[in-house]
Amino acid sequence: MRDYVRGLLASVERKNGWQLADWVGHRAPAGLQHLLDGARWDTDAVRDDVRDYAAERLGPGRVLIIDDTGFIKKGTTSAGVGRQYTGTSGKIDDCQIGVFAAYATRSGRALVDRELYLPKAWTSDRDRCRAAKIPDERGFAAKGELARNIVRRCLAAGLPATWVTADEAYGQDWRFRRLLEQLDIGYVVAVPKSQQIKSLAGI
Repeated sequence: MRDYVRGLLASVERKNGWQLADWVGHRAPAGLQHLLDGARWDTDAVRDDVRDYAAERLGPGRVLIIDDTGFIKKGTTSAGVGRQYTGTSGKIDDCQIGVFAAYATRSGRALVDRELYLPKAWTSDRDRCRAAKIPDERGFAAKGELARNIVRRCLAAGLPATWVTADEAYGQDWRFRRLLEQLDIGYVVAVPKSQQIKSLAGI
């Protein structure tokens, strides 16, 4: 696991099994491939361990940062891959999209949660989902819904964040802002300049 993470963080141009193995000094990628394809491990339990470790080491009272990012990916079989906009390339591209949460304090920052965005083209094709090992109960969820689930999960687990921030993709979603208000957590979010705000004075 440690070598795999070292490889992912390295300045390797293409992060396939052979190049990662070469970077970390393995003669072949079998060990790294086994970690990803053959080893039995609970990804949610690992997520929980990382979140708890970050909360303990980085301390309380800081910010939970919500954002998504794209991973350029060719082919059709990797879970969630499709033609969609990604800021990674600044255009519509073949990619996977993940919604992430980072926890940041003066002591440092760490990724503490994640959700893979599955386009409707995926969730409406159960055979394709099963081939990619996506559980049958996983239906379509917009990125905003994934972000709300992540926030609920982090705070319910006791992550000691005192406020949340996100870009306009999430800030313009009134359900996201309302959730934060209901959870009684401060927030600073971007909104598009065209965002309409209702007030006693009108819109």
